[in-house]
Amino acid sequence: MAKLYIILLFEAQFVSWICGHYTEVTSHSNNNEVLHEEEEETYYTPRLDYNNPRWCHTLTLPNGDVSCSSPRHRNHYSSLGTRCELSCDRGYKLVGRLSLQCMDNRRWSGTAHCRRVRCHVLPVIQYGTFHCSDSVMVDSRCEYLCHPGYQLEGDRVRICQTDGSWTGAEPICADHESPKIKCPMSKVKVAEPGKLTARVSWDRPHTSDTSGKTVDLMRVGPESGSTLAEGIHIVRYRVYDQARNRAACKFTVHVEVRKCPPLKQPLHGYLTCSSDKNNYGATCEYHCDSGYERSGTTTRVCRFDRSWSDELPQCVLMQIKTDVKTAAALLDQFHEKRRLLVVSTPNVANQYYKLQNIMIQKADCGLDLRRVTVIELLGVEPRQVGRIKGHYLDSQVIEGLRQALHISTSYFTMVLVDEYGVDRERFMNPTTSMELYAYIEDYLLEEEERERLEIDRDLCE
Repeated sequence: MAKLYIILLFEAQFVSWICGHYTEVTSHSNNNEVLHEEEEETYYTPRLDYNNPRWCHTLTLPNGDVSCSSPRHRNHYSSLGTRCELSCDRGYKLVGRLSLQCMDNRRWSGTAHCRRVRCHVLPVIQYGTFHCSDSVMVDSRCEYLCHPGYQLEGDRVRICQTDGSWTGAEPICADHESPKIKCPMSKVKVAEPGKLTARVSWDRPHTSDTSGKTVDLMRVGPESGSTLAEGIHIVRYRVYDQARNRAACKFTVHVEVRKCPPLKQPLHGYLTCSSDKNNYGATCEYHCDSGYERSGTTTRVCRFDRSWSDELPQCVLMQIKTDVKTAAALLDQFHEKRRLLVVSTPNVANQYYKLQNIMIQKADCGLDLRRVTVIELLGVEPRQVGRIKGHYLDSQVIEGLRQALHISTSYFTMVLVDEYGVDRERFMNPTTSMELYAYIEDYLLEEEERERLEIDRDLCE
């Protein structure tokens, strides 16, 4: 009877120990940070069968560790009342209860398993990429790389931690590389014939950027297609990308005016030239002073090879042939070369003639500057005389001149004829040199002759 009492007392104490210990485990599991199952369990006083001590199946936790304690001490870790503490290996997270107890229904008080810890998927980085050693698993090492032309700012490496977070912060790929620009080659442009400028065109600079986007191009200097003067012109281009990185290039445009050696003024003559006188394409015309005529070409042109066309002409003394037999033959010698002032008088004793002769002699130099030759028709038949500066004319020539110009022998007359043989003015009374000069300058001189006259006016003083 005493033996039965001892057994019942032991069972009561054991049940009391189990219930109290379970209450402690439950309280502890409520503070666990991991996810575990929430369920209420009812405990019954187990019937102890010491002849068959194994009660629950052997508890295992893949990727984790099970630490158990039993009221029957060692080797009885699956017996009734056994409590097991659960923990997971590094890189795994416990899902379920922190501890389990073998119940009288031969089952453990709950379930648990170890789930592998994962970090969130890293977002795509603009203008770059990353490579991970083990995807999003714990200890996975992700290294960031930027596209060519971009530089990494921030953490180059991020590691998945055991709490499911990544080390560091997300980096960025910044564009610090300048855009690329290539200007056209420098060039030399020869001015067009007869001009001191050249129209120059070039291709737009080639640009590119690491972003592959459009860049802003700015120009400093003349634009393509401009007409440029002689000299070296610098053209600069600047390019900016969207990150405001800058690049620049430049080239030169050399406008060359090809020139021939300067021409010298001909002896007893002068030159009139177009453009800049001796640049490529310029034309120079040779003129001779009064009393001289040109021998050779009229004009010369500056060629591309910097040489003048044709041979150098000369101004030679004008030879007037007075031994001709007709007035036409005489006048042909003056055609487009000289103007004529024909003075006619019935006799050399005529007062008008005497006065006019004095004034003409004084005006001889000025008339020569204005390309005027004086022809005198003196007297009447059979004693009439015609002369040009001491050279006498045939009587037939004298008569032909009178008929051609309608000159009477009865009174004093002076006729001004232009270089084309046209009767331009008649003077019935003596005329001063100033009046003659004024008429010639106002009505007969060309612009070039006026300019030349202004240069040589002082020669007669």
